[in-house]
Amino acid sequence: MENKKFTGSSKYVASQELMNAVNIAIALEKPLLLKGEPGTGKTMLAESISEALGKPLITWSIKSTTKAQEGLYVYDTVQRLYDSQFGEEGVDDIARYIKLGKLGEAFSADEQVVLLIDEIDKADLEFPNDLLWELDKMEFFINETKEVVKAKTRPIVIITSNAEKELPDAFLRRCIFHYIDFPDEAKMKEIIDVHYPDIDDILVERAMNAFYKIRDLDDIQKKPSTSELLDWIQALMISGIDIEKIVADLPYPGVLLKKNEDLDTLKAEWKTEGKDN
Repeated sequence: MENKKFTGSSKYVASQELMNAVNIAIALEKPLLLKGEPGTGKTMLAESISEALGKPLITWSIKSTTKAQEGLYVYDTVQRLYDSQFGEEGVDDIARYIKLGKLGEAFSADEQVVLLIDEIDKADLEFPNDLLWELDKMEFFINETKEVVKAKTRPIVIITSNAEKELPDAFLRRCIFHYIDFPDEAKMKEIIDVHYPDIDDILVERAMNAFYKIRDLDDIQKKPSTSELLDWIQALMISGIDIEKIVADLPYPGVLLKKNEDLDTLKAEWKTEGKDN
């Protein structure tokens, strides 16, 4: 059994608590359920684990219309009917028309993979319950071919949620849970340095000062995230703007804020909130 532990990656700064949660989930062979506000790196964590441990990543992005069955397999009856009408050979071989979903791909992989089930709370309330057996037993049954697909190697399962819906208790009991806090200024500086190792320290100081002031404004509906701060810093570097004017003028606010109401709030409140300090 591999003893390699997750300690972060070249592009992902993980707290000790998060690294511990990942390694405990791997050791106990349980899914790791991540919550946290958008932009705190939940999805990127799976990519980081894949990179750090050298394992393939399979991503199942959940939508409001996604059904659990789609993650297991799909039986393409339409293609089979089409082939039968045109005299194609092998129509009687039902297995030809079975396509594995993302969970099925993870189970059938010859090596251990990282399986990301991204934004599980977007699906209907029954979705998590419909996966309980499969995630517990790491197998499922294909009715059409009477086959059992059983995981050759148990995947590392990372599940993200933005807390749009409460997840069922039965599902939560089967997971290791971790809430990713929004980075404080010291951790944010580490993250920026990883992405922009040669950046001017004064630019970082001014940008972070403005960024956290915006997040502190009471009436901002969608607070800017880490990814938006990184984009904003890149825009500032590309433009060559005077560093001393970043806090006062707050250039390119549309990189940070994505709602008209928030931009209006910023215009109304920045003069008193942003410039006072």
